[in-house]
Amino acid sequence: MAWVMVLLPLGLLALGFPVFLILVTTSAVVLFFFMDVPLTIAHLKMFGSVDNLSFLAAPFFIFAGELMSRGGLSNRIVAWVLSMAGPMRGSLPITAVGSCAFFGAMSGSGAATTAAVGQVLYKPLLRNGYTESFAAGVLASSGAIAVIIPPSIAMIIYGGSAEVSVVKLFIAGFLPGLLLAGMMAAYIYVYARINKLGTTQSFSLRKILGATRNGVLALLTPLIILGGIYSGIFDPTEAGAVAGIYAIAVTMFAYRDLDWRGVWVAAVRTAYVCAQIFIIIAAAGLYSWLLTVSGVPQAIVAFIQDIGAETWMVLLAINLLLLLVGCLLDPTSAIIILTPLLIPIVTAADIDLIHFGIIMVMNLEIGMFTPPFGLNIFVVQSVLRAPLAAIYRGVMPFILINILSLAIVTYVPDVSLVLTRLIGP
Repeated sequence: MAWVMVLLPLGLLALGFPVFLILVTTSAVVLFFFMDVPLTIAHLKMFGSVDNLSFLAAPFFIFAGELMSRGGLSNRIVAWVLSMAGPMRGSLPITAVGSCAFFGAMSGSGAATTAAVGQVLYKPLLRNGYTESFAAGVLASSGAIAVIIPPSIAMIIYGGSAEVSVVKLFIAGFLPGLLLAGMMAAYIYVYARINKLGTTQSFSLRKILGATRNGVLALLTPLIILGGIYSGIFDPTEAGAVAGIYAIAVTMFAYRDLDWRGVWVAAVRTAYVCAQIFIIIAAAGLYSWLLTVSGVPQAIVAFIQDIGAETWMVLLAINLLLLLVGCLLDPTSAIIILTPLLIPIVTAADIDLIHFGIIMVMNLEIGMFTPPFGLNIFVVQSVLRAPLAAIYRGVMPFILINILSLAIVTYVPDVSLVLTRLIGP
């Protein structure tokens, strides 16, 4: 039975089947031919998988992100970041990194962040002397930072799947996200000096104050969302609802960049994205249950214990697996499928589940812009009309930077955990 649960999904994936259909088909074959249980167990496990309060936060944050993206908040954020980064060498691509980190703190979606910031900065990057491949690479990789910076949809999904605190995951993601953004900005600065690329604008306090005044309501969004969560005023689900209401108020009534038709389009798009997520969660719940009852996780744990693998070796093996999976699957699908399989291994190796959550999210974030199937690669290609070959060349240095950041976070747990200790158990 175990070989069917491994080989059949790989075969269907190679044929281009959707992830949820792969999981449902494999589960149906195993239930029908290899197990003597009532088939009604299938729908019980599938519906039970989505019956988790933590998952309810995802639709709210997706809706808020759609509103902010369509409401033009990305323009105001980019202008604000550029007003401060302008005097630096490489200021425009550094602005892309900073804007993606800030927009990610509002939307939680890597693809939405890439599209929103990319549409504002891609052509200015080309006009300022940056090559097509560099511009595409920096935008594809910067957008993925939103997966790490809280509030992250991927962290919400992991928190529900692993049954750990989403609030602690959000806190744990801060320093790794800032570390990654800082390392990318440092590389960009060095690249700009080597290639003699100048600044974008001179320092001007008036411009900084003007950009702050124009974008203050957008800039307050992360403070309201994350401040409310960490202060205990509301939980992550309630924070998502507040974010949606605030996004409507800002985009429609304060900035007047969105009308009711735009809100409706955002709602429809949210429903479409959520349907994709939750049908995968339901299918993966059944598949994961079958893996568990077939003894696959237990067998892997026993194998690791038998060979005496040390913790650093376990982490290295998991990182290699997640990097490979991230090249083939989107973060949501990978988290839902692999979390139940990996949690017993991680627990047996005495690895903190919050720390592991950040490791998992960072691995899958790298996969979002890793050839050949990274989601952000196709966002940049379709939205910005960048050539695929140029994108592949452009992302390579940023993949290496991300892997270096991942190694630091993996083997220095305090980068993730030091802030979580401040809020107690």
